[in-house]
Amino acid sequence: MFLSSSAVRPAVAVLVGAALLAGCSGGNGGGSASGKHRESAGASGAAPDRSAACASGGAASSLLANGPGPQAHCTVQAQPASGTCHYRTVHGQPLQGAFCTPGALNPDVTQAMLKTAVCRTGGYPSTIRPPVSVTSVEKRANARSCGCTASLHDAEYDHLISLELGGDPDDARNLWVESPSAGHAPGSGPSNPKDAVGNKLHQALCAGQVTLAQVQQAIATDWTAALATLHLT
Repeated sequence: MFLSSSAVRPAVAVLVGAALLAGCSGGNGGGSASGKHRESAGASGAAPDRSAACASGGAASSLLANGPGPQAHCTVQAQPASGTCHYRTVHGQPLQGAFCTPGALNPDVTQAMLKTAVCRTGGYPSTIRPPVSVTSVEKRANARSCGCTASLHDAEYDHLISLELGGDPDDARNLWVESPSAGHAPGSGPSNPKDAVGNKLHQALCAGQVTLAQVQQAIATDWTAALATLHLT
């Protein structure tokens, strides 16, 4: 499903905007710098495409919306309707579609306060990550959005714009069921290089090589090309 950037935002708002409360403070886990959260849960029911078997997406909008940011209490977020999301692979890597997953920003993270948020020591992502009790439910619903009926053991419920780059913790526009790279061993769990890309972007951001807006736009547009786009390879 390919939409122009002007059509993406209103369509997504209709699907998920009214139901989004997003995020929560005091998450679980979160030792990795990438701020990822992984779960192994089976999909319940059938629906349209968002993991390795999912195909076809669209370019990300040049305008990234703010999500609600971290919340004091977590609530399971509504996901796009079944059959509305379609994803593709690029050189064997899963790439989200902009219609359902354009990305959403954490309004608490700004360029001016990087050192006190995502660049501070102590693991900022772990303080805002939603708990498994919330994201495991969202993950199964999200899989139905793209018709992914295979086991979700090898899929990651991924923040498109990672928490370490100022992505919103629990806005449905910033989360997708990301399949592993082509050629991975079935049953071995989530596996693809997106975490490593996020780590390199985070390092460059905190070293002052790139701006917050630049890394957010690059990873939301095409995470597989983000490092090359910002001349960090």
